[in-house]
Amino acid sequence: MSQYDPNNPYGQNQQQPQGMPQYMGAQAAAQQYAHPMFAADATQSERTGFIQRTYLHLGGAILAFVVLETLFLNVLVPMIGEATIIGMFSGWNMLILMGAFIGVSFLAGHWARSDASVGLQYTGLSLYILAEAVIFMPMLYIAGKFYPGSIETAGIATLAIFGGLTAFVFISKADFSFMRGFLVVGSMAAFAVIIASIFMGGGLGIWFSGAMILLFGGYILYDTSNIIHNYRTDQHVAASLALFASVAMLFWYVLRFVMQMMEE
Repeated sequence: MSQYDPNNPYGQNQQQPQGMPQYMGAQAAAQQYAHPMFAADATQSERTGFIQRTYLHLGGAILAFVVLETLFLNVLVPMIGEATIIGMFSGWNMLILMGAFIGVSFLAGHWARSDASVGLQYTGLSLYILAEAVIFMPMLYIAGKFYPGSIETAGIATLAIFGGLTAFVFISKADFSFMRGFLVVGSMAAFAVIIASIFMGGGLGIWFSGAMILLFGGYILYDTSNIIHNYRTDQHVAASLALFASVAMLFWYVLRFVMQMMEE
């Protein structure tokens, strides 16, 4: 009489009845859930869900930025005073903004290559939105007071540029990861030019704004390509952080370009 084997409950030559779950299959599924795949390798539904979450978070970040900026301009500015706000708009403001962008770009890239928790990613996104709202406040106040219509024009232009570049990447499915080196060099060069302008006392003309628009258009190509090819399906917060940083910088320099055009 054969003894019962717990490792082979159906007998050596018997097959497990159909419809019953297999242990190894469940284990593999659990491992796959614990370690999501890159979006490029995921199923269509997983990839679509990741992209939707990324752009919903981007929309939420932009909305939070608008709400904070509205509160700052209507509550904080009257408390601080117009002279103080205008005095905050200087080369140092641009330097801090550029430095924050370089830092956030590095951080988002680091998170994309590591297992940073979603909570940490949300913290980074929230802090960056708050910092951007503070940095943008002087420029938006000046634009609204002395350059009527410039904010609306810059917003529409930024949306058109962002939409066109995003559509191009998704339609072509091109991988723009090769641009990383060029973008880093361009960012460092821009950082150096801003520092030089501060200490040498020279202004940055409309040519600089135009060059920066091209630079951050390149970043949007790069970030959008990473969303398709290089992020994992659980990294929607880090992906939206990188994209929000690029969109915010694009808007900054489009607005600056519009204001300079209105002066001529």
